[in-house]
Amino acid sequence: MTYNIEDVRTADLKRRDHPRLRRAAARIQALGPDVLLINEMTYDQPGDPGYAAGAPEGRNARRFVEHYLSRPQADTLAGRSYETVMLPVNTGIPSGFDLNNDGRVVSEVPSVPPSPDDGGVAEQTAEGRAYGNDAWGFGTFPGQYGMAVFVRSDLEVLRDSIRTFRLFRWARMPDAATPVDSTSGEPWYSPEEWGRLRLSSKSHWDVPLRTPGGEVLHVLASHPTPPAFDGGARRNVRRNHDEIRLWVDYLDDAAYIEDDSSRDGGLHAGATFVVMGDLNADPDEEGSYRAAIRNLVGHRRVQTGATPTAAPAGRAAFPDLEAHDTARWGRRIDYVLPSRTLAVDTSGVWRPAARDTSRVPVSDHFPVWMDVRVRP
Repeated sequence: MTYNIEDVRTADLKRRDHPRLRRAAARIQALGPDVLLINEMTYDQPGDPGYAAGAPEGRNARRFVEHYLSRPQADTLAGRSYETVMLPVNTGIPSGFDLNNDGRVVSEVPSVPPSPDDGGVAEQTAEGRAYGNDAWGFGTFPGQYGMAVFVRSDLEVLRDSIRTFRLFRWARMPDAATPVDSTSGEPWYSPEEWGRLRLSSKSHWDVPLRTPGGEVLHVLASHPTPPAFDGGARRNVRRNHDEIRLWVDYLDDAAYIEDDSSRDGGLHAGATFVVMGDLNADPDEEGSYRAAIRNLVGHRRVQTGATPTAAPAGRAAFPDLEAHDTARWGRRIDYVLPSRTLAVDTSGVWRPAARDTSRVPVSDHFPVWMDVRVRP
């Protein structure tokens, strides 16, 4: 299952009574995923306003398990225990460059407003956006909008074999969708910036898991930048495209790919995998740049004909949405894409059966889930 829970921060996770997190945990407990990817959970580290100096980094996924998932959120629900994988991301990490070309380099973390007491999502400030626009990936402080993988305890995380692509440089990609200034016709980024710019706005992870039967499943997790908030150079549109294209090329075992440990190449032929995450692109959207999301959804190694959809009650509660839309604004952008080496039993987009405006909603995204079996 993949679930974007919308800008959950360290201070939120240190609480045990956070309204949105209690509701998110209840949904997760009800759906009971064996493998869960959560997008937009802060990676706690220096510069994060909720981080305590000298504390271990990357503990927020563990906090979510201990404070929420392991504790029943209703009489009809049971607590769930998970192993967690939470690794550094590029969001909110200062680049030292003027990446948005506004004439100044913003590298000092601004004052960050806390989340509201009612559990709602904190508002951004102009200072926060200025800082985020010069970071390697947009974030108003280091680690914001991170991600984490949660794994059922009898599935073994092959930690020594995890591959990450956080530091992969965009310029390394052949035929990259290089942003161009629409006024001057010149490249948006200087040669020095382009040579150092990281492709992944958060990170790309290949997390291999061993099942009790001995099979290995590769969880390919990411959260590309939204193709919006752009100027004429369409920096984010092009970056979103190439962040998705990296998975397409990874499945093609492209030779140019290099991970953060300097290992070359992509995913070997015959490997079993699931691509998961908020990819911020809809294959049916006419305005999508080029065709990366369509190439990924239709890839020869990806199981086709298994698009998760909402149940009838969920469709009735949101009549303005298509059955396969995963975001409240009417787009299919969250994905669980299994390899052809997996058999799909059933799948869905979970939506509340009735809208309740009296409480703060969990997120502007719905959980997307799929039950799969390793083929005999």
